[in-house]
Amino acid sequence: MSQSVSVRPVRGKEDLRVFLDVPFAIYADDPNWVAPLYVERLEHIDPKRNPYFRHADAELFLAFRGDRPVGRISAQLCRLRSERHADGVGQFGFIEAENDPAVFAALFDAAGAWLKQRGATAIQGPFSFSINDETGLLVEGFETPPSVLMGHARPYYGQRIEEAGFAKAKDVIAYDLFAAPEIPRALKSAYDKALSDTDVTLRPLDKKQLLKELRTVVSIANDAWSENWGFVPWTEEEMMALANNLKFLVSGDYIAIAEYKGEPAAMAITLPNINDWLTGLQGRLLPFGWAKIAWSLYAKPPQSVRMPLMGLRKKFHGTATGAVLGMAVIARVRNFHVGRGTTKGEASWILEDNMPMRRMIEAFGGRPYKTYRIYEKLIG
Repeated sequence: MSQSVSVRPVRGKEDLRVFLDVPFAIYADDPNWVAPLYVERLEHIDPKRNPYFRHADAELFLAFRGDRPVGRISAQLCRLRSERHADGVGQFGFIEAENDPAVFAALFDAAGAWLKQRGATAIQGPFSFSINDETGLLVEGFETPPSVLMGHARPYYGQRIEEAGFAKAKDVIAYDLFAAPEIPRALKSAYDKALSDTDVTLRPLDKKQLLKELRTVVSIANDAWSENWGFVPWTEEEMMALANNLKFLVSGDYIAIAEYKGEPAAMAITLPNINDWLTGLQGRLLPFGWAKIAWSLYAKPPQSVRMPLMGLRKKFHGTATGAVLGMAVIARVRNFHVGRGTTKGEASWILEDNMPMRRMIEAFGGRPYKTYRIYEKLIG
């Protein structure tokens, strides 16, 4: 008879190491999984270093059969989300487990019990930790590696989660933004026209005024997405963390800001897909991983990029001016990267029912190539 599954909360440095190591055995023979950097993941789950914890509480759990770790999960409650949505929803994330329904059931029982003790009536995820972080479970597109800050999964995960009583809440889509080799002629004409409009200013981010510029970007994002499903606003501290990452990773041309009559109205942010550089490092910078990343970062343009943030102020939604501004910021960053020889760009994630955004990306020739699912169930 096989040993039963036990679940316990993470306590101490050794448990943290085990928590981060769980995926290595699960994806040992999966060529498309990319091991995240230990140093980055340790910072992300550290309440003293991740600004998420200024407005949220979380618990990490490990599942064992005997002494062997077989799975992991997080449970978290975000006070900003609760204040905004008031729907009793808590969240789970970081789900990784062997192909065993008992392991998944035990992990969800532990996460659900923790959330129920804190007043939650439903559980939703995966979010690791926030909807502004890694979101959703990969359910289509297993044949290619994930882009930076996007997840990967084994195909059996969805079935195991549904067997635990979860149902789909929402799908989010990742687009291949460079699926078409060139911008369609009609869009190029519209882009050229936007550049000649004296009311429109299209520019890169000014890194010499990084904090001021990022306040503009976050202001646009929080306004643009305020009515989106599951929206949680970015905080000042989260913006500061973003600034610390961007100042090393990108030049100003990775980010486009469009102003209309002097008012910042639209923005698009792209990031180098550092997953291309992490392949083979097994999550570690030593002894030579730092050199590989430094060389990749500074010696040549990235092979691929991701556009994780694009927004248009609400007052321009559904207007011809808004369509031009949104198209212009996407076109600017796309042209910049294609002009440097970058061959792949991902726009992600996009809510499945955000049809204005989906139509805009598809007008560029973008093609959906990965789907991530957010699940939910009642706690009871």
